[in-house]
Amino acid sequence: MKKIFFAFMIVCSGIYNASAYQLLSSKELGQNDARNQNVVVKCTTDMGKITNQTCSLRRYIKCTSGTKKCAGWQAWRDLRNPSNEYADWRSAASACCRAKGLR
Repeated sequence: MKKIFFAFMIVCSGIYNASAYQLLSSKELGQNDARNQNVVVKCTTDMGKITNQTCSLRRYIKCTSGTKKCAGWQAWRDLRNPSNEYADWRSAASACCRAKGLR
């Protein structure tokens, strides 16, 4: 009985700490002078149910067209609140979903 209880607790803690979104799409657009990378995710509830609420995330890179040198990818931004910057799209998705009261 103790083994079943501990297994249940491990599963519950895994659900609680699981990623808070489902990846819908990821696209890279543009050529030569600029590129955008867009990611759209669906948020989930605390119980893990996928909702219809989405978060759109974007980052971009600027390049000089003559030399094709690029300055490097900028930080990820939540299009709903572009003033916030994130190191990766997963942290941006998590923050966006949390702001909506979801995971």
